[in-house]
Amino acid sequence: MEQTERAVRLQRLISAYQPELLRVCYFYLRDRMLAEDAVQETFVRVWRKLDSYHEVGREKAWLYRIAINCCRDTQRTGWFRRMLPVGAPQLFPQESVTVSEEAIALNMAIHDLPLRLKEVILLHYYQNFTLTEIAEILAISQPAVSDRLKRARRRLCDALREDIFDEA
Repeated sequence: MEQTERAVRLQRLISAYQPELLRVCYFYLRDRMLAEDAVQETFVRVWRKLDSYHEVGREKAWLYRIAINCCRDTQRTGWFRRMLPVGAPQLFPQESVTVSEEAIALNMAIHDLPLRLKEVILLHYYQNFTLTEIAEILAISQPAVSDRLKRARRRLCDALREDIFDEA
């Protein structure tokens, strides 16, 4: 592939997916700067492999898999485990968006889920991936994705129910 063609293809991917990938990385890393670094590293990796990837229509799942792996690489570092604040994450910053108390409670309940359950909720409900696509992104079986979604929903229902009763 010619360099200008590669550059145009990469620019198209960046324009189409950068905001979504930033949200996913922010959800994983709970820090805007780290999320931006992970997205940048994602596109560096994409640039390196752009010539070898030819599956039209599946590039979104490919990008998400790379982004999630970049986030996991960051989470594995000793620096990340020692330096990241353990407090509650802020909602992803967006311009002029009003957030309800229910949305904040849901966000906090999702944040408290184990990573394995949190990622399937994020990919399915926030990014609208199918179970098959999630299985491909996370490199697990489709029944495992389905099971994780069921467990995550159950935990979220329990957590939100507790939150309601605590306020009463």
